[in-house]
Amino acid sequence: MLTRLAPSPTGALHLGNARTFLVNWLMAKQQGWRILLRIEDLDGPRIKPESAQQLIDDLKWLGIDWDEGPVYQSVRVSNFKSAIDQLVDSGRAYPCICTRKEVELAASAPHAEDGATVYPGTCRGRFRSIAEATAFAGRPPAIRFMVPDETVEWTDLFAGPQSFQVGKQLGDFVIAKADGTPAYQLAVVIDDLDAGVTHVVRGDDLLDSTPRQILLYRALGKSNCIPWYYHLPLVVGSDGRRLAKRHGDTRISSYRESGISASQVLALLAKWCGMNASSPVTAADLTSVFSLANLPANQIVIDKVPLRSDR
Repeated sequence: MLTRLAPSPTGALHLGNARTFLVNWLMAKQQGWRILLRIEDLDGPRIKPESAQQLIDDLKWLGIDWDEGPVYQSVRVSNFKSAIDQLVDSGRAYPCICTRKEVELAASAPHAEDGATVYPGTCRGRFRSIAEATAFAGRPPAIRFMVPDETVEWTDLFAGPQSFQVGKQLGDFVIAKADGTPAYQLAVVIDDLDAGVTHVVRGDDLLDSTPRQILLYRALGKSNCIPWYYHLPLVVGSDGRRLAKRHGDTRISSYRESGISASQVLALLAKWCGMNASSPVTAADLTSVFSLANLPANQIVIDKVPLRSDR
């Protein structure tokens, strides 16, 4: 059994990320899962070159280790391209020349319950090939996965039974950007398949990614490889949004630099995980007291930056 820690070097590790990674790590240690560290560095201009090493250093500082990796997505582009070609050749994906603005302005574009625009299918069946779409637009197209008109159901091992009407709620989604970069949904599935990931533990902001990824597993003929999923409530600011700069500096690296100890950070994270742990404590100490059953079912809301240094 294998799980993965999969940070993205688009920014620094903060308390919210760290809590999710800690829960994942503790579950792995208790259940005997192996742990893969994967750096998800495909997000082009948003990638900060120095962030990957900082993420690794922050995890080590907290006492969170791994058995395999780090593996970098950016060196595996050929693996993703093969899967994209397979989906296009099988008729499960198609070229799309719509810009984001055109999708948002489309009068016929439906909207999901959260207000997000659902792609209206403008380019579905429009072109016979990628070459034809490229010639028509004068630029390379993106590639979209053709979502079937069905309901995707699964049981999340923390969030419970889930059901998505994928055509209505999600729509055809991008699996390769116009510049050829594989999109998140496709890259994650191929990486997890190739590594043999069996258990995925992540924040519930990615809950609606799961039906998309389940569809990709099925389309690739890998239904028997779909992982078990655990989606955990986030740590959010007082505005209900996931932690960001607007909520203050909750970066793990800032705590390190200001003299806050890893033990103090871990004691706070342990509290947010339903454990009574006072400093000094190590990540290893928490393996004997952690229980997924005690993890709060609701979001952790912070209205001010915790753990200020006395310096």
